[in-house]
Amino acid sequence: MDTPHPSARTALVVGASGITGSALVEQLTDQNWDVLALSRTPVPGSTARHLSADLRSPGSLAAALAEERPTHVFFTAWSRQATEKENIEVNAGMVRNLLVALAHAPVEHVALMTGLKHYLGPFEAYGQGTMPDTPFREEEPRLPVDNFYYAQEDELWAAAERQGFRWSVHRAHTVIGHAVGNAMNMGLTLAAQAAICRETGRPFVFPGSETQWNSLTDMTDAGLLAEHMVWAATEEAAGNEAYNVVNGDVFRWRRMWPALAAWFGLEWEGFQGAPRPLEEQMRGTEDVWARIVEQHGLVEPDLARVASWWHTDADLGRPIEVVADMSKSRLAGFTGYRRTEDCFTRLFERYRAERVIP
Repeated sequence: MDTPHPSARTALVVGASGITGSALVEQLTDQNWDVLALSRTPVPGSTARHLSADLRSPGSLAAALAEERPTHVFFTAWSRQATEKENIEVNAGMVRNLLVALAHAPVEHVALMTGLKHYLGPFEAYGQGTMPDTPFREEEPRLPVDNFYYAQEDELWAAAERQGFRWSVHRAHTVIGHAVGNAMNMGLTLAAQAAICRETGRPFVFPGSETQWNSLTDMTDAGLLAEHMVWAATEEAAGNEAYNVVNGDVFRWRRMWPALAAWFGLEWEGFQGAPRPLEEQMRGTEDVWARIVEQHGLVEPDLARVASWWHTDADLGRPIEVVADMSKSRLAGFTGYRRTEDCFTRLFERYRAERVIP
């Protein structure tokens, strides 16, 4: 089948206002796709057509998508629940509901974003039990634990068999990119920590484990992840596969942390005997943030929409090395690359220009 010109392609981005979704909307728009942006709120500054629907409601999705004819679907949404059983019910259900609602559409490819918890286990069993050696490779078998990523994959594969589209799964490490109000946003969380440290005269204290401080690790830039998802969706030979997706460089936090502190003009402290979680370091700093917002005329007064302390603590507190292998993507033709330090500093500059951080 001939690949259509981009102007004949219509992309449906699900979770369009999130870190990865907004990067996808930006890239696809720049490439002259017709873009449908499905999210609770419109993507700021985007020309994409906004759609609003409840992913947990088949009826809501059916009504919102009845007249739409996307050719490519990019699923980046998730809903955090109290237990993994609930995560499975809700998040696998959202994938299922969406794809059922698109049964009438000429969908050629569905790209699903998941993550390295595919290898690490879910939050309630995070890093426990026997895991594969690093760097993680896509051919590793599933862990013998419940995991909503596995359930989402199963829903994707069942719909692909039923509806005849190609698919891809994109297993990202910690994603850093531009969004406000996202539940997992290390970039903005560290920027908020730095602003509070500067306001209160505190050093910039690494919150994580000794292993994370000293071991090699990697990350995923949202722009690179968007490139990867579009690549897999449009290169026919890349379809029907699961891929790891990380920036391509590796680093140690013991080097990265001083570099980030220097960008903010802060003194810093590394690992000292035990983790010092941000949920403890930053407890009760809402008034400090309010003062910073007033002094600098910032646009988001709600610290809870800026910083996700719990998520950064979970990532940096892991007692294991986490590195993903990109060989499968490289051999299939994907050449995208980012230097993680540059990703952080470009993101901080953008947040500062938009008056999200001082």
